Amino acid sequence: MHILVTMGESKNEKLNRLLETLGDATLVSSRWLRAHGYPSNLVARYIASGWLQSPARGVYLRKGGKPTWEGLLQTLQVREQLPLHAGGRFALARQGHEHYLRLGESATLTLYGPAKLPAWAGKLPLRERVEACGKGPFDWPLLTFGADTSDATLNAQGLERVTDDTRAAGVVISTPERAILELCDEKPDSALVGEANALMQGLATLRPQLVSTLLQHCASIKAKRLFLALADRHHHAWLAHVSLQNVDLGHGKRVLVPGGTLNAKYQITLPADLDEQLG
Repeated sequence: MHILVTMGESKNEKLNRLLETLGDATLVSSRWLRAHGYPSNLVARYIASGWLQSPARGVYLRKGGKPTWEGLLQTLQVREQLPLHAGGRFALARQGHEHYLRLGESATLTLYGPAKLPAWAGKLPLRERVEACGKGPFDWPLLTFGADTSDATLNAQGLERVTDDTRAAGVVISTPERAILELCDEKPDSALVGEANALMQGLATLRPQLVSTLLQHCASIKAKRLFLALADRHHHAWLAHVSLQNVDLGHGKRVLVPGGTLNAKYQITLPADLDEQLG
């Protein structure tokens, strides 16, 4: 969303124009405000007058508003124009595939993309932790998530805009097909493999054509082999329709966990107690 501030615009008009763009969770950074004609001295005046508040240094929202993960992600994607999306574990949980939250831990907003998070993003008083997970395992060219990026372009890379929640409407997250591959790319240990296995058990409706495309563009041999081995363990019907043509699965064995059991088909070791972990 863009604000046009004219030279003849009054101070009240400038304030009203800004407030019109701010919902209860909408965040605006110092950088964005300066770029749209709101210098730091004017922002300080708005705070002193009770119109704005600063939940963390360098970022602002309407007085009385409350930062949320949806507001943060929308700001990063639309206002800051950063190629970051919610993926992995968080995207799966939001889409109803959550297996469990580690006891005593809050949910973690797992953000994927090559852009560096603004310093203020990790200092907001959110219910969720914010974790930058890096570029992720895919080799596609970068996308930004403005209105000029079509849904078809997003869908081709296993991304989608949220449409079923007014607070999160418009933010871009990974589809389950992409999110489980992002999770499989995390640093492997028995706990991660167990969690991915439990989540995979519930992923009975993945789209094989999208899975095939994602596997072709996934640069992580480990993630691809783990994904396929877990899907095979649960005998998902869609797996038979996944094409592995042009999918590089590498050569030789991959040891994920010491003392694990070798999956001979995909040449990867898995924890021996995976079935026990499912309870």
